[in-house]
Amino acid sequence: MSNYRRLYVPGGLYFFTVVAYRRQPIFAGIQRVALLRQAFQEVKCKRPFDITAAVILPDHLHCLWLLPEGDFDYSTRWQMIKTAFSRRVSASVKKDGAKTIWQPRFFEHCIRDESDFNKHLDYIHYNPVKHGLALSPGEWPHSSFQRFVDTGFYPASWGCALAADIADLDCE
Repeated sequence: MSNYRRLYVPGGLYFFTVVAYRRQPIFAGIQRVALLRQAFQEVKCKRPFDITAAVILPDHLHCLWLLPEGDFDYSTRWQMIKTAFSRRVSASVKKDGAKTIWQPRFFEHCIRDESDFNKHLDYIHYNPVKHGLALSPGEWPHSSFQRFVDTGFYPASWGCALAADIADLDCE
C-alpha cells in the first residue's frame, strides 16, 4: 500500500490527470465528451472552482483547476464528477459493485510558481500530439488550447514540435 499523501492548499491551483478504467477509450465519442462536460457543470454549480485549462483524450484527461479562496477540497469534487458521469453511462460492474469507468485514483500536483504553471499548461495542450491524436494542438477539438491562442498566450502554430521544457515531464 502506498504512503502517498495529497497536498491540500486552500485556494490552490492544481494540475490533475484522471484516467479511465484500464485505459478504455470512454471519451472517444463526442456524446461522451458532452456527458463529461455536463458532469463538470453540475459539480461546479454545487462546489465552484475554475477550470483554467483542460484536454480530454479518449482514455484520460488533464486539467488545471483554481479552487476558491479558503477551499482545498478537490477530492470531493472529483468524486462528484466521476459519480455524475458514471450515472449517465452504462458499464459493466466489478465484484465490489463499482462500475468499470474510472481508475479509482487520480494524479494531482499543486502548481508552485509561474514556470511550473507554464510547463503544465504546455503539457496539457501538447498531449493530443504526444499521443498521436493530432499533428498540432489546434487540431484537437476537446482542449482549451484555442482559448489560449485567442488571448495571445500561444501563437496558433505552437506545439508543432515538442517544447523542450515539457520533454521530460511525465504526468500519466
